[in-house]
Order: sequence, then structure tokens, then C-alpha cells
Amino acid sequence: MTLLPPDELADRLKSGLLSFPVTHFDADLQFDEPRYREHLAWQSGFDVAGLFAAGGTGEGFSLTPAEIDRVVRVAVDEVAGKVPVLAPATGGTAVSVEQAKAAQDAGATGLLLFPPYLTEASQQGLVEHISAVCRATDLGVIVYSRANAVLTDVTVAEVAERNPNLIGLKDGIGDIEQMTRTYARVGDRLIYVGGLPTAETFALPLLQLGVSTYSSALYNFLPEFALRFYAAVRAQDRTAVYGMLNDFVLPYLDIRDRQRGYAVSIVKAGLTAVGRDGGRVRPPLTDLDDAELAELTALVQKTA
Repeated sequence: MTLLPPDELADRLKSGLLSFPVTHFDADLQFDEPRYREHLAWQSGFDVAGLFAAGGTGEGFSLTPAEIDRVVRVAVDEVAGKVPVLAPATGGTAVSVEQAKAAQDAGATGLLLFPPYLTEASQQGLVEHISAVCRATDLGVIVYSRANAVLTDVTVAEVAERNPNLIGLKDGIGDIEQMTRTYARVGDRLIYVGGLPTAETFALPLLQLGVSTYSSALYNFLPEFALRFYAAVRAQDRTAVYGMLNDFVLPYLDIRDRQRGYAVSIVKAGLTAVGRDGGRVRPPLTDLDDAELAELTALVQKTA
């Protein structure tokens, strides 16, 4: 895919469902390129609006910068322009700037800027962090508001004003008042992406706040279900949405919530449950135990 101008990328992303492919590892927990390519070929074969390589569900936090670059390059090559591929920028400002440059060099279509690693920062410090990354690339940038980088509406407005290639805000907090303030202040200058774990749970109410799309972890292993759910949300079909929540999503959350980090681990387990071998997660995450995997498999088989 040739470089999309930021405004065109924004239009593309807000038009449909987004997903964060898992990153496959071999028995030694090294990047398993053949299985990752197979997964991407499957994922890009459905009507998805964007794939975020080496993101949160892709365990980007566990990858070295060199591994992130390799994962992004493999994703760009395998998807071959069928779907926009967005790369991550993680860590402190200097690291994030280098990753932004590497993402553009690798042929990524856009960038997701994660919170700075480990340290707290003032709102003005976050403005400078985001602006430095935006200046380092021509790619459209989405900033992820969560953890130690929760952005106020005033901050979002300032970074949007200063950085024309900032195209979106991904919300990982779910604060209704804050989202209302942000949309009221910034409006449609940005796209708004739901980024809470298992985003389907919050998709219908957040739609009313201007959050027109979200990243679906479920798409990794139940793409048809995830797309049906997204269509029901956009149609505001409450009966269908709550039916799917009760039948699958809420029981799935019951398993997910048993351990910290299971929001990622359960996605790889879901791939195994549908016969696609998601493999293991890297430490510090832990895998579902055998009983939990069996429980998830039974749930998936009722749904698929």
C-alpha cells in the first residue's frame, strides 16, 4: 500500500472494525514468522479496516525494537496493501521517535503511539512527547490514552492543533465525562477508537460519545462473530448486541478476568480453541491453564 495521507487513513480506519493480530512465538518463544504470516493472510481476508502489528494484543511490550521492526516488515509484506498496517511506537520519546522513523521506512501505513515507558509525566510533557513523534514521521498517528498517559481534553485539543498528522485518539480508560469533554472540544478533527480490553463490552455506549470504531481482540480467532457484532453496534441493534454479549462475550470475560494479563493470553488460547495454534505468551504474561483452555474451547465451539 502506498503512503496514505493522514486524512485518508483516518477515513479508512473509522469506516470499519480494527484488529491487533497476535504475534506468534515458537517453542523457544522466538518470533515464528511462518505462523504469523499464515495468521495475517487469514486476518486480512475479511472486511477489516486496519491491522495493528506488534500492538498490545501482539505483545509489542515484550518485543525488542529489532523484533518490532521485523514483525512490522513481515506484516507489511504479507498483507501486501490489502489492509492498512499500523506499527507501534513505544517507550520514551527518543525510542518512540526512532520507532516512528523505522515504521515509515518499513512501509507501515500509520502509527499507534503508546504511553511512555515506566515514568509519569505532566500533561505538557505528554504534549511534547506526542509532538516529537508526530514531527518524526509523515505517517498518520493515533495516540493511546491510558495508564501513565491519560490525556485531558485540553491536551488532546493542543496536540491536534499542533500536529496535522495526528489523526486519532484511542481511549483505554472509558471515562464517560472525559470522552464527552474531549469530543465536545475537538469534535471530528480526530477519529476516536475504543481501546478498552474486550472492547465489544463498551462499544454500544461509547458509540454515542463519538467512538465510531474499536480494536477487537476477538477478531483474532472469531472474525465472523466480531464483524457481526460490529455491524450490530453500528446499526444500534441493542437486541443483537446484548444477545451476543450474553451468549459469548460475558462468559469469555469471566475467564479473562481470572488473572492479570489474560486479556492477551486468552486471545492466543482462542486461536488454539479454533484449531489455529496461538501458541504461548512471553513472560511476564502467563498462559491459561488446561481447565481454562477447555472451558474456552467449549464456549467457542458453541459460538463458531
